Amino acid sequence: MVDGNTLRVAVAEFVGTFTLIFIGGGAGIVSGQDIVAVALANGLAIGIMVSNLGHISGGHFNPAITLGFLSTRRIAPVLAGVYWVAQFAGAAFAALLLRWFFKLPAMTASVPTLKSGFGSGRGMALEMVLTFFLVGTVFATAVDPRGAFKAVAGLTIGLIISIDVFVGGPITGAAMNPARAFGPELVSGHWSNAWIYYVGPALGGLIAALAYEFLYLRQQPAPSST
Repeated sequence: MVDGNTLRVAVAEFVGTFTLIFIGGGAGIVSGQDIVAVALANGLAIGIMVSNLGHISGGHFNPAITLGFLSTRRIAPVLAGVYWVAQFAGAAFAALLLRWFFKLPAMTASVPTLKSGFGSGRGMALEMVLTFFLVGTVFATAVDPRGAFKAVAGLTIGLIISIDVFVGGPITGAAMNPARAFGPELVSGHWSNAWIYYVGPALGGLIAALAYEFLYLRQQPAPSST
């Protein structure tokens, strides 16, 4: 049986992920993949949702971020599973709505795609690096008690997504988020090079989370007296 708090965080994760895919993917459709529009839409969507819902669920909206929390024991495995279900469901529902509004083939503009001639291995590595920046920013601003979660976490997380899109958007689509890829892929049926949007963000999220935990959050021994 799902308790009230679990339901609240699941709904928050569903709504936040839905917003990212609907706004970010929708901007790609209506703007003709204009990089500025897509970068701002993705960054603003996450920045606003983290500010609105971060105090309820932590504002993950991304299975790679949840994986980072799980790997550092900041979320229980069962609750992480609830987050993942909510995130993928929110992404799929948003993509279904985009397809209903814009139809195929226009809706396929919301699907992250690899630039022709850019190898899938390099594409995976780029997604890994971009997600490393994102998850590192989440840990620095929203996890680290010395950070400024209440003041600027939504702003900084939104901004890192925007600048990542400026670099990676024309090459891989800069998903940085398995749910961001999954929803449009599922609804459109386009799965070309799909693995890079799952492996890359998962590796980038794990490396960033474990590195930040080990370097900056793990309790350090007190200096010895002389």
